Amino acid sequence: MDASNMVRAGRRGRWAVAALFFMNGFLTGSWAPQIPVFVERLEISELTLGLLILLFGVGAITAMPTSGYLMSHHGSRVVLRVFSILAAFGLLFVVGAWNVPLAAIAMFLFGGVIGGMDVSMNANAVAVERTISRAIMSSSHAFWSLGGFIGGGAGGYFIQTYGALSHAVVVTAISLTFFALATRSIVADPPVARASNHKRTLPKSRTIYLLGIMALFTMVPEGSVLDWAALYLQQERGSDLATAGLAYGLFAGAMAFMRFIGDGVRNRFGAVRTLTVSSLVGAAGMLVAGLSPSPWLAIAAFAVSGLGIANIIPIIFSAAGNQPGMASATGMSVVTTMGYSGILLAPSAIGFAAEHTGFQIVFVALAGLLVIVCLMGRLAASADFKHSS
Repeated sequence: MDASNMVRAGRRGRWAVAALFFMNGFLTGSWAPQIPVFVERLEISELTLGLLILLFGVGAITAMPTSGYLMSHHGSRVVLRVFSILAAFGLLFVVGAWNVPLAAIAMFLFGGVIGGMDVSMNANAVAVERTISRAIMSSSHAFWSLGGFIGGGAGGYFIQTYGALSHAVVVTAISLTFFALATRSIVADPPVARASNHKRTLPKSRTIYLLGIMALFTMVPEGSVLDWAALYLQQERGSDLATAGLAYGLFAGAMAFMRFIGDGVRNRFGAVRTLTVSSLVGAAGMLVAGLSPSPWLAIAAFAVSGLGIANIIPIIFSAAGNQPGMASATGMSVVTTMGYSGILLAPSAIGFAAEHTGFQIVFVALAGLLVIVCLMGRLAASADFKHSS
């Protein structure tokens, strides 16, 4: 394939992987409004629900390195197709579970296919970036955020009007439609992205694990705003429920906006500079939110933090997928697994800490994690590449 045909294929592949990011976010977001019906139907306690949600996370963390291993043999295109078609049915399986044991299996598998798809679609986004020599990771993640927003926002109304099972069937049909539109245009990995050694061994490069720590230190603050910001504003800043709910809404909206323009920012200023400034902005917002005496100032600060955090993970993922001498799939699976483990483990740890110290100190400490990410910014240099004209 000559250069012009490769670029055209890469541009089609860019929209194909964007569609699959949207699909993954849409499936994940569509699960949220199902939760109250799920609890009522199975007649389970909050503790049991928490354990089932934990199984979703365990499934995802289990599948992520498996996805990386499979990509080292078959490339991201094949693995992404397999996990995507399986993920389309994941929510339907959960909603169709009629008892707790079956629901536990369904949640584990749903988390697994979502997690495996997550790693492979990020690896394929790196393949697209290499093909067209342009950054597309931030906007790809923006499509994920958009899918989650639509899935979560429309799901409650649909469930209330037509029922949980009808909603799951429609979500499955929409997901299959996105898969069908995308599958033929998914790009193959460039030859450099394939592993020459198929043995299932951990990489020896220290950098890839440091990038994983950077991902972890970024995802913990991001997940903390989702899990704890509203409670912080209610308990420690005296806001009402409606006001407290704006904290994550504006944080997520700011992230989505910045991710849609983030590729242009990164192409103009470079990955390292963008990550360094972004992490400082995110830290400053988190610090002000923790120290703010006013709920409205805290909400505005969370939004500023969202603007900063938005592009850090896409840049880290690009750096992981472009490590010299390492298969893209290998680097991606290590970093995504380390990063997402923070979302799995952090909520309970933060809840325990907040019970003893209060959320104010927690959010100030989270700002410190983002400062550490800033200091490690040079490790993302492999995310930079020569741009095509």
